[in-house]
Amino acid sequence: MNVYTRDSLQSVPFRVEDLRKIPAERYYDEEFFRLENEKLWPRVWQMACRLEEIPEVGDFTEYTILGKSVIIVRTKSGVKAFHNACRHRGVRLVGEPGNCEVKGFNCPFHGWRWNIDGENTFVFDRKSFDEDVLDKAEINLAPCKIDFWAGCAFINFDDEARPLRECLGPVVDRLGARNVDNLKMDWWFGTILPTNWKLAMEAFMDNFHVMRTHPQLFELSAEDAPGIGGTRQLSKMSGREAVNMTVDFMARLSDGMAGMVHPTEVAVLEKLRDMDAPDDATAAVGAFYMKAWQDIRDEALSRGAPMFDLPKVATEVEFFSVEFMFPHFFLLPFLGAMSSYRIRPLTPETCIFELWSLVLRPEDEPYDTPKKPTMLAYNSQEFPEIPRQDYSNLPLQQLGLHAEKFKVMRLSKSEEGMISNYQRLIDGYMAGLDSETLAKGSSIVNHGNAGLIRDIGF
Repeated sequence: MNVYTRDSLQSVPFRVEDLRKIPAERYYDEEFFRLENEKLWPRVWQMACRLEEIPEVGDFTEYTILGKSVIIVRTKSGVKAFHNACRHRGVRLVGEPGNCEVKGFNCPFHGWRWNIDGENTFVFDRKSFDEDVLDKAEINLAPCKIDFWAGCAFINFDDEARPLRECLGPVVDRLGARNVDNLKMDWWFGTILPTNWKLAMEAFMDNFHVMRTHPQLFELSAEDAPGIGGTRQLSKMSGREAVNMTVDFMARLSDGMAGMVHPTEVAVLEKLRDMDAPDDATAAVGAFYMKAWQDIRDEALSRGAPMFDLPKVATEVEFFSVEFMFPHFFLLPFLGAMSSYRIRPLTPETCIFELWSLVLRPEDEPYDTPKKPTMLAYNSQEFPEIPRQDYSNLPLQQLGLHAEKFKVMRLSKSEEGMISNYQRLIDGYMAGLDSETLAKGSSIVNHGNAGLIRDIGF
């Protein structure tokens, strides 16, 4: 680490000095939150929308973050992004999804208009303006940097930002092998949590919490098998018992999350309860998975879904059940489907949390795709079981951070390293480090859950 980098990092308030300890003030301090707004969010790639939200030419949606707003619109030449402000007096042009192919974008204040490509088509009483004020490049909608991955549009307010995939790193290949670009929404929920945005993300950066927060999953897991551990022992089960427990686990996971194990996959798995299984439980579970991967793939292909070679990918591609993409996006694979999360800050102690259930569906299959999330109270019983359990913890954690004697979070070096890694990357942005260093750090931080504390380059 050079002197400039070291000195810059030392200027960051409440920075992470001990890699295993995270200062509590980072989750509620007003000045720290202000610096995040100033130095982090204007420089990072952000998942702005799923492309299936805007399937037709002229379809548009709005992405908002901390007072900033961007229009994402599908044009005849591709999807584009524009800053959501009239070039006359700054009025926001859109606030809801819609279609502008015929009418374009119209300012409700003075009637200025733009076509779907952001080109100005009308200025009321043009002759009253000096022509140099109406230079075409100045009155067209201002473009916002945009790129695409995982069936989503990502935006960046920094026109000089490093390319998206450079920042994403190896996760592109891991999830690309699972046809992540072809996933489609089943449903889309959202809520406002009384929780700092970073706390909301960290709820999914360890496996420790499953034992207490999700006991229904822990009880259907084996303590002597890879994964989250559990209350049972494979060594004391028959092969048939082990197979049934595994099906029960996946069915409960599907009920609790939907996307991580889709109902169409559970229907296939249920048929495997009667499969010929070895007497040895470990061997039986191995045989079960090999059969399940193949049968799920065959069933999906029979429906015309763009299913990847699940047996090959499951055995040859590095796998994590939670994949984090800095700063605020998650994909959670398991078999062929995925769940997804996006978190956005509102205030130092509130955030918007959205979750999707995603599936590989035939391209031409009719489906009423959501255009915006179904917003619920964070304690609503309409949420699936697993996020409902997570949401019950987070407000209590936010309150606990204010306790007089609580100064730092203490992290497991082997299980909670992801928290340390991304928090230190935030410090890099707060310190104003160069974009190449930050992009390299991001590609390392974008990793699966329960990871080690890693060297992110500074």
